[in-house]
Amino acid sequence: MYDLLKGLRVVEGSAFIAGPTCGLYLAQLGAEVIRFDNIGGGPDFRRWPLAPGGASLYWEGLNKAKKSVALDLSRPEGRVLAQRLAAAPGPGGGVFVTNFPVDGFLAYEKLAALRADLICVRVMGWADGDPAVDYTVNAAVGVPLMTGPVADARPVNHVLPAWDLLTGAYAAFALVAAVMERRASGRGREIRIPLSDMAISSLANMGMTAETALAGRQRPRIGNDLYGAFGRDFVTRDGTSIMLVAITPRQWSGVLECLGVGEAVGRLEAEMGVSFAADEGTRFAHRAPLFAIFEAALAARDISELAPAFEAAGVCWGPYRPLERALDDPRLIAANPVFGDLDHPSGERYPAPGFAATLPQDRRVPARPAPRLGEHTDEVLADVLGLAAGEIARLHEAGLVA
Repeated sequence: MYDLLKGLRVVEGSAFIAGPTCGLYLAQLGAEVIRFDNIGGGPDFRRWPLAPGGASLYWEGLNKAKKSVALDLSRPEGRVLAQRLAAAPGPGGGVFVTNFPVDGFLAYEKLAALRADLICVRVMGWADGDPAVDYTVNAAVGVPLMTGPVADARPVNHVLPAWDLLTGAYAAFALVAAVMERRASGRGREIRIPLSDMAISSLANMGMTAETALAGRQRPRIGNDLYGAFGRDFVTRDGTSIMLVAITPRQWSGVLECLGVGEAVGRLEAEMGVSFAADEGTRFAHRAPLFAIFEAALAARDISELAPAFEAAGVCWGPYRPLERALDDPRLIAANPVFGDLDHPSGERYPAPGFAATLPQDRRVPARPAPRLGEHTDEVLADVLGLAAGEIARLHEAGLVA
């Protein structure tokens, strides 16, 4: 964690991945992020994966370094408290992240009536307000029909919610941009970021929508082949599955040298009248005969022989392995300064990340765990809304806060 956003107060009323990810990144850069939830937890409070004791590892992973306030959002007075938190005074406040609907008690117009310079970043499913999650948006843009084995007609959903994660990061970027502009103009604004627009824009930015428009159909599935270049999964003599990629000329020459297949590849070039060294797209177009050469070469060598040779030659490759193996990798977790062992509200102790980027000129602050649900209710009501102890006690007695 770092303190670049110290002095910024962000109130978060959201659930699932995209909205909480936005708040998480802001908190890891030093913003005070206050999340409000229903008493007893919102719809994501008990989502899997779960700790042995039943607490949600999902929830405590996405809400590290935040403060938690528990309100009864089913009652008008509880909703008023949520509105007041979102629009609370102060030069660093008036910044709100949510995935609540455009209309309703957290509509921008209602919040802006309490604070004219309010900035609201609203994560949505579809731009017209229809509900969606990462899986349904992914299905709508065709990605599951490009993923998976060539011979399988069933759609294959990706286990990683890419559009949620991209939307969360994009929301944080848009929020900081709006805060910077507000300092110059004094103007507030609402920023709406639908998952659907994030997904289709991302595909367009990579040329995939243009490719489909010009060809009249989306690209076919190609299994684990790397589209437009040389790359695929291979198996070594000792049964190790690896992903091998050669995009740059150096990567291509390095893998040819390591595997001793230069002559065989040269004969193939002469036969076809092409140069694989000059154009990675040519390697993709003729990947079938190339794969046959590489399959035979890799099947004749063990990973213990290949790994040091690949590393010395700058080959781009990696073994397939389960996540439990990654836990012990010093580059990923075991000796990675991004991670630190934390005691979490689930009662478990395990490594958790702070801010993923490293700022060499800044001191990294240790990561902080997620709060217990409602842990900061009294503190926030007093410090942010200025409520007296008697009023906070009344709200507790009425069951409006917890």
